Amino acid sequence: MEMKPNVELLCYTDEPERTVALAARLCYSAVGIAELSERISDDEVNRLLKRLLEMGHASPFEHASFTFGVEGISRVTSHQLVRHRIASYSQQSQRYVRKTKQFDYVLPPSIRRRKDARERYERLMTELHALYREFLEAGIAAEDARYILPGAAETKIVVTMNARELRHFFRQRCCTRAQWEIRKMAELMLERVSEVAPNLFADCGPPCLVGPCPEGEMSCGRVSSAPSATRKRPRAHVRR
Repeated sequence: MEMKPNVELLCYTDEPERTVALAARLCYSAVGIAELSERISDDEVNRLLKRLLEMGHASPFEHASFTFGVEGISRVTSHQLVRHRIASYSQQSQRYVRKTKQFDYVLPPSIRRRKDARERYERLMTELHALYREFLEAGIAAEDARYILPGAAETKIVVTMNARELRHFFRQRCCTRAQWEIRKMAELMLERVSEVAPNLFADCGPPCLVGPCPEGEMSCGRVSSAPSATRKRPRAHVRR
């Protein structure tokens, strides 16, 4: 069955924005943590976060972490995801989880749009599963039979990143230069964290939102040469 990315925010640091602001304020405060926590107001939290972003003082953002449950992505995309090494991952195992029923898979849009290509693609998925089951029934271990499963096969993964790494992740993966599937997943992740920590991720998305495009000649050209201060986040990057 054809799949699409599904992202849930499973849990996150309690009061993530206050936690980051408290950590930052502590660096320059003579009072204890308990007293400092009582003193800091919501307005000061917002001012501190804005100031941290302006200064590029990123280490306090590491004190807030977010855990996502991701389903409906391909093994192709999960291999790209785990390249972000400052994170924790727990992925559904093809070694221990036997796909006795037809495995779910991701169908790329460029193939979906072409009837002939889609029919051949779907037929191959069916044939691969039939051979996989045949191997299992012949006594071949699932850890060996899985070698014929395609990169398109759907996987499930739990991902934990801190806010600093997430900001980097969104910079890389919300860009139109990122592959369409991981970009769609990143946009959903950004949408989820923006609901609970809007100030931590207010300026997140592709780098062209806050400065010049770093892609040079490979730029998509979507953002004009207007000063960065006048740029606004394209709605396509955060779907409400």
